[in-house]
Amino acid sequence: MIDILQYEFMRNALIAAILVSIACGIVGTFVVIKKIVFISGGIAHAAFGGIGLGYLLRVNPVLTAIPFSLLAAIGIGTISKKAKISEDAAIGILWTVGMALGILFIGLSPGYAPNLFSYLFGSILTVPFSDIIIMIILDVIIIAIVSIFYKEFQALSFDEEFTEISGVPTKFLYLLLLCLVALSIIVLIRVVGIILVIALLTIPTTIVRQFTNRLKYLIIFSTIGAIFLTIAGLWLSYLWNLPSGATIVLVLAAVFFASTLMKRI
Repeated sequence: MIDILQYEFMRNALIAAILVSIACGIVGTFVVIKKIVFISGGIAHAAFGGIGLGYLLRVNPVLTAIPFSLLAAIGIGTISKKAKISEDAAIGILWTVGMALGILFIGLSPGYAPNLFSYLFGSILTVPFSDIIIMIILDVIIIAIVSIFYKEFQALSFDEEFTEISGVPTKFLYLLLLCLVALSIIVLIRVVGIILVIALLTIPTTIVRQFTNRLKYLIIFSTIGAIFLTIAGLWLSYLWNLPSGATIVLVLAAVFFASTLMKRI
């Protein structure tokens, strides 16, 4: 394992694995508890519009995907709360609109989009240092916001109705939580891609939740578990020359099934 660190792309991949694990460990905990797993999928697919815009404008697609993801998160939360449209319908609308815009922008951009596959299915081995800087900034933002609103997010996740009665601005907190999901998805896109992003956001927390329901422990052990399992998947993908994103997800799934079996026994 140490030998592969002599390569710069493997060092970048290792740093990226740690950074995405921090994001998915923290935000994924609230996603699982709040049962908003498919919202993360909707936001991720809506972010494809930002990726397409990046190719059209000739800028880093990760940067243009950030506002698209945030707008999708706010849109899903606002439409489902105020427009009397079900959350599933709001997700479906923004999901398809984001994908359609991405395809349209890519079609309008001159030339061929060579790295598009990596944004759909992930390619942690090709993460540039510039994307790592973006991941660090987003992780810092996520940690800061969760630290400030930890108690409010805890109350919102376990009992939203009582929290609202208590005078806590639940609508604002809900939109803020969705924005954190959006930022986490941006961190995850280059590692596992838009298609597989739900797995990394949910499986680590689901594994840990079989053994504890305490929020603090869920966040800590989900993050630690995600770090180890993501690195394990990265190492196996390098060793056997497999797609990195898919390998990481399959390692997570294998450990989930093994932990479920162990829990039953």
